[in-house]
Amino acid sequence: MSENLFGTGHLFKYETDLYLKGYKFIAGVDEAGRGPLAGPVVAAAVIFKQGDVIEGVDDSKKLSPKRRNELFYKIRKNAVAYAVGIVSHHRIDEIDILRATFEAMKIAVGKLMPEPDFILIDGRDEPFETKEQMSIVKGDSLSYSIAAASIIAKVTRDKIMNFYDKKYPAYGFAHNKGYATAEHIDAIKEHGRCEVHRKTFSLQFERDKQLYLDL
Repeated sequence: MSENLFGTGHLFKYETDLYLKGYKFIAGVDEAGRGPLAGPVVAAAVIFKQGDVIEGVDDSKKLSPKRRNELFYKIRKNAVAYAVGIVSHHRIDEIDILRATFEAMKIAVGKLMPEPDFILIDGRDEPFETKEQMSIVKGDSLSYSIAAASIIAKVTRDKIMNFYDKKYPAYGFAHNKGYATAEHIDAIKEHGRCEVHRKTFSLQFERDKQLYLDL
C-alpha cells in the first residue's frame, strides 16, 4: 500500500495515487440537478493543494443542509481553485439533460485557474475530449475532491431553487428543489408548469404520473 500523500481515510486513495504519478493539479467534478423536473443543472470543479484537508468533507447527500453550507464556504476559502457551471432549464430542453450536464462540467473546468492536469469525475461518463480524466461510480463517496465538488454544486443549486421558491411559491421549491416529490407533483397538477420547469420532462411526467403520486 502506498504512503498517503494527501490525507487519511478512504476519500484520499485516488488523489494519492495520482500525486505519486506526478500530477499536481487534480480537479474533482460533480453535478447537482440531473434528475429534477425544474431548475438548472449545476456542476462544480475543485482543486486542492496536496495535503490541505478540510475536516468533514464528504458526499453532500450524507450531510445536513447546515453542515453543507458551512463546508461550502470553507471549501471556497481553502481550495487552490474552484468554479461552477450552470446550465439553464431552457438549455436542458434544447440539448437534453445528459448533454447539458456535460456542458455544465466543461464550463466549470474551463474556469479553473490553474488548469487541472487530471480530472476525477463522479459517475460513469468521461465528457472531456482533451483532458486526462477518470470517472468513478459513487465518486462523491470515494474521492475527497469530488466530494468537495458535490458540496459546492449542491449548495449552489439549492440557493438557486430557494430564489425560485420566492418567485414561484406554489411549487415548494425551497423544500423539494425541483425533484418529483408528491407535493411537487400535486402543485403541477393544480397549477401547471411554471417558467422554470423542464418541458422535455413532460412526457416522462405523464408516463410516470401514478408512480409520482404514490411517493
